[in-house]
Amino acid sequence: MFQDLVLIALFAAASAGLLYMALGAALAPPGPRPARPTGRAEPAVTILKPLHGDEPGLLENLASFCDQTYSGEVQIVFGVSRADDAALAAVEQLRAMYPHKVLEVVVDDTVHGTNPKVSNLINMSARIAHDIIVLADSDIRVRPDYLSRLVRRLERRGGVVTAPYYGISTGSFWSKLAQLNIDGHFLPGVLVGARFSLSRPCLGSTIALHRKSLVAIGGFEAIADCLADDYEIGALAAARGEPVSLLHSAVGHVCDERSFAELWRHEVRWAMTIRLVDPVGYSGWIITHSFPLALFAWGLGGEEIAICLAVGALACRAVLIYAIERGYGLPPRPYWLIPLRDLLSFAVFITGFLARDLSWKGRRYSLMSEGTMLPELPERRTPSP
Repeated sequence: MFQDLVLIALFAAASAGLLYMALGAALAPPGPRPARPTGRAEPAVTILKPLHGDEPGLLENLASFCDQTYSGEVQIVFGVSRADDAALAAVEQLRAMYPHKVLEVVVDDTVHGTNPKVSNLINMSARIAHDIIVLADSDIRVRPDYLSRLVRRLERRGGVVTAPYYGISTGSFWSKLAQLNIDGHFLPGVLVGARFSLSRPCLGSTIALHRKSLVAIGGFEAIADCLADDYEIGALAAARGEPVSLLHSAVGHVCDERSFAELWRHEVRWAMTIRLVDPVGYSGWIITHSFPLALFAWGLGGEEIAICLAVGALACRAVLIYAIERGYGLPPRPYWLIPLRDLLSFAVFITGFLARDLSWKGRRYSLMSEGTMLPELPERRTPSP
C-alpha cells in the first residue's frame, strides 16, 4: 500500500514537471530583437565591476561593457582588494583598447563584513560619479544594446531592474554541463517564477538602480554579511515599496568550470542560496526533476508508466533548451548531455537541503539561518612536544 502511494506521488510530481517544462518553453522569447534607438540623449551611468583573480574570458567579458551602443556618458569602476590581483592585467589591456573610455580602478583591502564581493563594492562606492548605478559580476558578457535596454527599463519602471542570464561554455566538458544547468534548469525557473509572481528574482548578473534607492536601503553596508547579496538588494527595495522588474532580454554567464569539484562547489552554493531565500519555493523545485523521479518510479515497479515519463522528461527538457536557444539567439547546446545533467541537477538539489557550509573564493563559510555567513577559522595545530 505504501509503495503504491509513493509511486502515485512520483508519477504526479514527474507529470507536473513535464507541464512545467512545457510552460518554461512557452515563456521563452520568440527571438532576439535589437533595441530601437529612442532619438534622445541617454543619462550618464556608473558601472561597478568587482573583480577577483583572472578567469577564462575575463577580457572579453569586460570589453563587452565597453562595446555599447549607448549615447550617454559611461563610467566603469573596477575593484580589487590586492594590488597584485591577476584581474588587473585584463583592466590594463582594456585601457589600451579603449583609451577614451572612463575606466577607473579601486585597490582597497579594507574588509566590511564577511561577503568579499560586497566588501569590494563598499570600497568602490566612493568613486560612483552618476545617479544611475549598474552592478554586474565579472563573469557576465553582454550585447551592444544591453545598457540602452537596461536604462530604458529603469527610467520607465524605477526601483530595481535585473536581468536573466544564459550559459556560455568555455568548451570543457564540465563547462558544458554548467551551461546546460543554466539554460535547462535555472533560466526557465526564473522565467516561470517571475511570470506568475512565484518569486521576485534579483540577480547578480545585472542590478540597476538609482543612487537614491541604494542610499535608501542602507547602501552596500546593509548586505555586508549576506550570502545572497543580490537577492537582498531586491528584497530591501521591495520592502520600501519599490518595484523589482526583470529585463526581457538576457545576458551571458561564462561557465568556466574545469573540474567536477569546481562545478559541484559552485552549484551547491547556488542551491544553498536559493534554499535560503525561498525555502518553500526550493522544496517545490522537486517537480522540475522529472527524469530522476521517473527512474525512481521505475525502480519501485512502475515500469511502463515510468519509462514513458522518463522518455517524455528527456524530450521536454530538449524542447525547453531549444526554446531558450531560439529565444536568445544562442548556438546549439550539447543535447546528448541532458540525461547526465538532469541526474546531476537532482543530486545538487538534494545536497542543497543538507549542506550547511560552503566554499567561496578559496575560503569556507558556515551559513546561518538568517542568511549571513561566518568564516570558518582554520584548525589550530597542536605543537609537537
